[in-house]
Amino acid sequence: MTNTAARAARIALVGDRSPTVVSHTRIPLLLDALAERDRLVLDAYWIPSEEAGDTDAVRGFDAVWVLPGSPYRSEAGVLSAIRTAREAGIPFLGTCGGFQHTLLEYARNVCGLTRVAHAENDPGAEDFLITPLACSLIGHEAAVRVEPGSLAQTVIGAERTVERYFCAYGPSRHLDTLRAHGLRLSGHDEDGHVRIAELPGHPFFLASLFQPELAGDGSRPHPMVRALARAAVAHAAREPRQPLGQPV
Repeated sequence: MTNTAARAARIALVGDRSPTVVSHTRIPLLLDALAERDRLVLDAYWIPSEEAGDTDAVRGFDAVWVLPGSPYRSEAGVLSAIRTAREAGIPFLGTCGGFQHTLLEYARNVCGLTRVAHAENDPGAEDFLITPLACSLIGHEAAVRVEPGSLAQTVIGAERTVERYFCAYGPSRHLDTLRAHGLRLSGHDEDGHVRIAELPGHPFFLASLFQPELAGDGSRPHPMVRALARAAVAHAAREPRQPLGQPV
C-alpha cells in the first residue's frame, strides 16, 4: 500500500506563533481545507524568527510562508529565511509583515541598499523602505488592481480583487530601484500604492501586504494559499527528501 503521508510536502511557517494573531489561528483550518477540498497535503512546521536565521533553518522544505505578526523577535532571522527561499528556489509566500520584510530583504541583498530599514523595527534609522501607512489598514478591506500577465493575476484569476488587511506599515521609497533589479510590483491599490510583489524566474515567489489567510472563514483557502500549496507539492515531487523535526 502506498504511504500517502510520506509524500506530503513540508512547509515552514516562519513567525512568532501566538494565539492572539488571527492569521496564526487560521493555519490549522487552512491546512485541513487544503487536504479535504484540494487533496493538497502539507506537513507544517513552525519556525520562530529567532531560529529562522540558523544555517539551513528552512532549507529542505518544500515551501516557506512568512506570516504576519511583526515586529518579529528577530528581523535577521526572518530576512535569512526569505533569502534562502529566494536563492534556493523554494516556493515562497509572504503576507503582511512577510511582504514588508520580503521587500526589505530584496532591497538590502539584491539592490545593495544595505542601510534601508523598517520603521517599526528601527525607528531611529535614516533611510526607510517601510514606513507607517498614511491611513492604517487594520481591520480594513480594499480593492487591489493586479497586473495582467503577472503571477498574481494567474493565481487570483482576476485583474481586480477585494482583500482583507490588518497592517499599519507599507513600502514608501526605493520602489524604482526594486523594479530595476528585477522585482515585479504586480498589484496596487486604487491610489497606486504597492500591495503585491513577485519575482519572475522563480518557481513561485509571491508576497502581499493584504492577508489571504483571512479570506472567508478559512474553509475555502484563498487562491494564493492554494497556489503555494500546489507549488509545495510540485517541489516535493522533484526534490530528494531529508529528515526534519516534528511537524505542528
